[in-house]
Amino acid sequence: MRRVSALALAVALIAGLSACAGPGTTSSAAPDADDACPQASQPLASLELADDVRTVSGGSTACLSSHAVIPVEDDTAPVLPATVTDSEGREVEVTSADRILPIDISGTIASTVFALGLGDQVVGRDSSTDFDGTEDLPVVTKTGHTLNPEAILELKPTVVLTDTTIGPKEVRQQLRDAGIAVVVISSDRRLDTTGELVTEIAAALGVPSRGEALIARLDAAVAEELAEIAEITPAAEEDRARMLFLYVRGSANVYYIFGEDSGADSLIDAVGGVDVAAEIGWEGMKPMTAEALVAAKPDVLVMMTDGLESVGGIDGLIERVPAVAETPAGQNRRVIDMADTEILSFGPRSADVIGALARALYAPESSK
Repeated sequence: MRRVSALALAVALIAGLSACAGPGTTSSAAPDADDACPQASQPLASLELADDVRTVSGGSTACLSSHAVIPVEDDTAPVLPATVTDSEGREVEVTSADRILPIDISGTIASTVFALGLGDQVVGRDSSTDFDGTEDLPVVTKTGHTLNPEAILELKPTVVLTDTTIGPKEVRQQLRDAGIAVVVISSDRRLDTTGELVTEIAAALGVPSRGEALIARLDAAVAEELAEIAEITPAAEEDRARMLFLYVRGSANVYYIFGEDSGADSLIDAVGGVDVAAEIGWEGMKPMTAEALVAAKPDVLVMMTDGLESVGGIDGLIERVPAVAETPAGQNRRVIDMADTEILSFGPRSADVIGALARALYAPESSK
């Protein structure tokens, strides 16, 4: 069975919370990387590294060096019509890529389309798509992350690329009934599924060679980042940071742990941390319990920026969840946060996301 991503599991939560939390609370705007993150473009080893990642105190924010999505150099024209079998088993014929609408809960599909060099054909966006060049595109998810069929139909897309993290599914069927090609892409977002994601999207848009070029570029970038991280990762597992991903929405009193095979574990592994959720047998995403949190004994909590802000920062988190204070992370007030639209986006920005988290972990003074 295909592993379920953290984003796919979170969609029900986010859809339910959007009505009470407001449309902006699940897609924090990323900071201006050029102004806020000068360390993000510097070699990791050149920064002031922590003597012991397990005992660092205070919070750090992980941020990207740039919010631009660079297209591949391959400019082979799309070969259409293209017939593909989407992730739901439907055979879909795409006859035109002139007006593309890429929509999901993380902005990953849109960033992939832009990286394939087809950004000029994109006619709209979801509320999580906020990288350079998308600012003026109409938003078709104005109520949280719920699709607005009227707004979509007004854009007259020739193809809609989406996944099951955004809905409702009845809207997808409504678009099909209107004669629009709707391709449902896999929602499995992990570091090791990025190639599959690119292949699906490139095939649907009739640009397989561009997809191959993008995969090669992404693989090289990730490999370079992982090699840089490996150079400073403690050799002994007991010297590595014990890390736990918390999904929090304080306004709705929601506290979840993202565990094994959630996607978040992929990031923790990549930065050389120890995924403590796996140690306690936590699979997927489930409501947090005080017992599980204490048993995990994390040195570092990883969170979305909006989630941390929703509970009033680190002090508010400890006040609302007293069990946090019983962990090393709570005692050291050690939390790494990253923009909601970036931290689990994977895709074309996978290497940058890994690098940003690694800098916040190993060089915390540069990320405060």
